[in-house]
Amino acid sequence: MIRDNQKYFNRLLVLLDALVIGAAYWLSWFLWLSGYVRENEPGTGILSVEIYFTAFLAIVPGYLILYNASDLYSSKRTAKTVYEVFNIIKANTIGLLAVMVVLFAINIPDFSRGMVGVFYGINIIAETLMRKSVRYGLRRLRRKGYNVKHILLVGYSRAAEEYINKIKANPEWGYEVCGILDDHVPRGAVYKGVEVVGEIDSLHRILPGNELDEIGITLSLSDYDRLEDIVNICEKSGVHTKFIPDYNSVIPSRPYLEDLDGLAVVNIRRVPLTNMANMLIKRLVDILGAIVAIVLSSPLMLAAAIGIKTTSRGPLIFKQERVGLHNKPFQMYKFRSMEVQSDADEKKGWTTKNDPRVTKVGRLLRSTSIDELPQFFNVLKGDMSLIGPRPERPLFVEKFKEEIPRYMIKHQVRPGITGWAQVNGYRGDTSIKKRIEYDLYYIENWSMAFDFKILFLTFFKGFINKNAY
Repeated sequence: MIRDNQKYFNRLLVLLDALVIGAAYWLSWFLWLSGYVRENEPGTGILSVEIYFTAFLAIVPGYLILYNASDLYSSKRTAKTVYEVFNIIKANTIGLLAVMVVLFAINIPDFSRGMVGVFYGINIIAETLMRKSVRYGLRRLRRKGYNVKHILLVGYSRAAEEYINKIKANPEWGYEVCGILDDHVPRGAVYKGVEVVGEIDSLHRILPGNELDEIGITLSLSDYDRLEDIVNICEKSGVHTKFIPDYNSVIPSRPYLEDLDGLAVVNIRRVPLTNMANMLIKRLVDILGAIVAIVLSSPLMLAAAIGIKTTSRGPLIFKQERVGLHNKPFQMYKFRSMEVQSDADEKKGWTTKNDPRVTKVGRLLRSTSIDELPQFFNVLKGDMSLIGPRPERPLFVEKFKEEIPRYMIKHQVRPGITGWAQVNGYRGDTSIKKRIEYDLYYIENWSMAFDFKILFLTFFKGFINKNAY
């Protein structure tokens, strides 16, 4: 069974981790200290190899404990590689700090701090490469049909269809849906190769065979009165059971749970930036980042100003009303990239490809995002953030809030100069629905690390964009 395979695989992974840690440790010693050991005589302040070997005997098990605490030995079938790399860096950073504290506490000044730093870098790289190789090998095996988890779904619903879609689109995960049980859809009905094999009461007959790795409860909302009984039946069988709710369109993938004296309360929307500490940290980073950005981009802004003023009549800065935090309007700044228009012409709609209203200099400014640089002053004022959903004009907000469910949630955070949607290509004349999906994902999964990731990606994907007209 897969559960046994996972147990043996974890033991193998622990062994591989121990080998990687050991190899990284001694490679670091060789690169940093082997020459000193050969060239220096005893009494020169260079510690013997035996001392480093003693430390090695403590470091290997210590790091394995840290890896376990950092969730590096749980199943990673569907997890993204970036999360595993983050946990590797986190565990090694804690390990580095722990080693430094121990060296200070027991007063060993001659133990090479440089070698410890080299070990930190080499171990992260080696561990990442090893685990990426293992992951790649496992995914190839799963694509060929090996190491596959067999899942039975209980209930035919939108959640069941969506779950099957995800499984079919990612064969490297190694999941196979072997059937669906449902009381309303007739036996023999098929969805993307997965057949309805019986009614829900068939669980009593199927589970004792113990040939399944998991049960997925995908009941439709109308059948939730049966949920408790189905969970009890599955729990008695010992088969791992997961619940895939049929209300993902309402509740996000990472809901915020509150414990009210033993009563679980699910908040419909998780917004980390409603936390005061998170808000203050983000605002501080915004202010510092905007100041640095204004200083660094000042030559570009000067060149843009000269280009605008020498090629077309009108103001240098274009101000436009946008909707920001808590639905409050503000004036967003941009370098003017169009001919001066009347209010009626301006409200005709979004800029499209080859729009005659855009000046020659403006086309260059738009395609390189230089026209957005004055928005750093919006950030300093507090109207905007460096990272966040792009703000829209009031007329579009009124339109979209009626057409797109959950559109107004984006106004629970400050709008940004760049965002998760923009670095994924949803900018300009692109799907507003997809843009909102990315904006909501950002709002619900915000962290400073996520902000820095978007900022990093902006340098490669956000400035030059084929959809920026």
